[in-house]
Amino acid sequence: MGDWITLFDGTTLNGWKATGNPEGWIVEDGCIKCLALKGGYLATDAQFENFVLELQYKTEADVNSGIFFRWSDLADPVHTGLEIQILDTFAKETLGKQDSGALYDLIPPSTNAAKPAGEWTDFRLECNGPMIHLDQNGKRILDVDIGVFDTPGKSPDGTDNKFKYAWKDMPRRGHIGLQDHNGVIWFRNLRIREL
Repeated sequence: MGDWITLFDGTTLNGWKATGNPEGWIVEDGCIKCLALKGGYLATDAQFENFVLELQYKTEADVNSGIFFRWSDLADPVHTGLEIQILDTFAKETLGKQDSGALYDLIPPSTNAAKPAGEWTDFRLECNGPMIHLDQNGKRILDVDIGVFDTPGKSPDGTDNKFKYAWKDMPRRGHIGLQDHNGVIWFRNLRIREL
């Protein structure tokens, strides 16, 4: 297991690049801040395969965003990046595949561990081979074997998903990305350790 690598130095966006308007992403008070100015995605220059990623985020009310990983083609984040959904679903009782903490459009979180908008959320993602685990605010909410997604556009339970590729066959090495989905969001304390 490798040492922790700091992905954000707290003062610059060195090591990151925007896929849209670069003015949509700034550094403010030791955080990466998405200003919702059509910034697209903010992606790491480096790529990672098996790792533990830790960070914190907070949003304004009603914000929709996401944390992308194993994102292999920067021109096609939607189909070549897995996404953990960020959404203001704190009070929601029944969670689906597009609610906060979901592996977007694939697996819903097992429990609602979201905090209200304006509060910091602790995020810990582990990827090792086909296995993906997510802890949010100290609670395990996802345990996924991505290898069971072996048919484009279909999940193992027979329901449709948005992906034009089978995740079983996709590259496991890719960028980490932060999504601008027309909402203000802050990220801090981003670090990663390769497994």
